Amino acid sequence: MRKIGLYDTTRGLTLAIAAGLAGLLLYLATEVGQQSTLRFWEELALVAAAGLVLALAPVLGGWTSGLRLRLSPGTFLFGFLPVLVIVGWILMATQPGNGWHEGTMVSWSHDLGLMGLIHSLALWHGVLAFGFGLVLGSCLDAVPTPVPVARDEVVVDRKATDEPMTAEQAEAAHNAEPQTVVVGPHDAE
Repeated sequence: MRKIGLYDTTRGLTLAIAAGLAGLLLYLATEVGQQSTLRFWEELALVAAAGLVLALAPVLGGWTSGLRLRLSPGTFLFGFLPVLVIVGWILMATQPGNGWHEGTMVSWSHDLGLMGLIHSLALWHGVLAFGFGLVLGSCLDAVPTPVPVARDEVVVDRKATDEPMTAEQAEAAHNAEPQTVVVGPHDAE
């Protein structure tokens, strides 16, 4: 049986703190209310921040282990941007009051025959905002920090260090024999 180490403990505590902070943000969102357009957006920003905090918990747990944060361009482009457009469209088309974009979004939604679907999904404003924050936080990875090396030593492939390890690579690294490196002054030959 595997023992619980410092890494597991740090991740667990980070997740517990993130969950507590997310709960606090959700409570604060209930205090804001949705009486006006501004309050509607303030409330949803707090709910999205709660989702972001939970998504960042595992990344920050890795960050404390010597890893660095990296924005994943593919995840941002193909995951976050479509969610931004769709969730933004739904929330702007169904916000309370009269925002500068409301008439346009409602008109386009009716023209495309999407207003029924948008109204059905808009019943879940908070879930949409929370998911938006989760997707935004999922665009960040924790990757190993490149180690500077002397000119005579092995060159580090920086592109490889920016990519997360696959399960196969992690298993191979775990089972590999340790490598020994002699450090010290080189004898002149």
